[in-house]
Amino acid sequence: MTTKEKGRIYQNTTVRRAQIADAAGRLIVRYGSEHITVRRIASEIGITEGAIYRHFKSKRDILFLMADMAEDNLLGDIADVDLVNTPVLETLHTTFDKVVSRISTRKGFYFQVIAEIISFGDKKLNDKTTDLITKYVSRIKDIISAGVKTGELRQGLDTDIAATMFFSMIQGLVNIWTLSNYSFKLEEKAEPLWQLYRKSIVS
Repeated sequence: MTTKEKGRIYQNTTVRRAQIADAAGRLIVRYGSEHITVRRIASEIGITEGAIYRHFKSKRDILFLMADMAEDNLLGDIADVDLVNTPVLETLHTTFDKVVSRISTRKGFYFQVIAEIISFGDKKLNDKTTDLITKYVSRIKDIISAGVKTGELRQGLDTDIAATMFFSMIQGLVNIWTLSNYSFKLEEKAEPLWQLYRKSIVS
């Protein structure tokens, strides 16, 4: 087998694994993780159960990949933040709006996956998710701390609490939205929530 052929097989495997994880995410949002089976995932994509088992040993393995995808997406949103040329409040608002927009489009995919992974009750998965949340909150804390230093945000602000609140208001909003079966427009609740958060951190 040539190097080119091996590369094509690897690419196909990567694409298929991502396709399976994406389908599982849609089903988790629709039914909850406890009702997700390999058979149902296979049916969602239009492939056989055997095809899924060629890429994953179990549903747990699929959730591990979904956790990796969640980390790439959530941390990717704030990886290239420019705090030199962009005000901190604008950066936080843009980050918040970007997350809400993606959630609305994908029906709560990654934030709902976080909630479902926790409910799955697997220690390694929980540790992985905890690590993701810690990284995300830590990066938000860095952004908030920069605003405190420049005087844009309130002096004496507890940056740990402020960063945790930022994450929690998104996660909480998604949970309410999902439990209500998407009965309201996410953006309509998100903007007033942002304004209330803003008032709590500004000078």
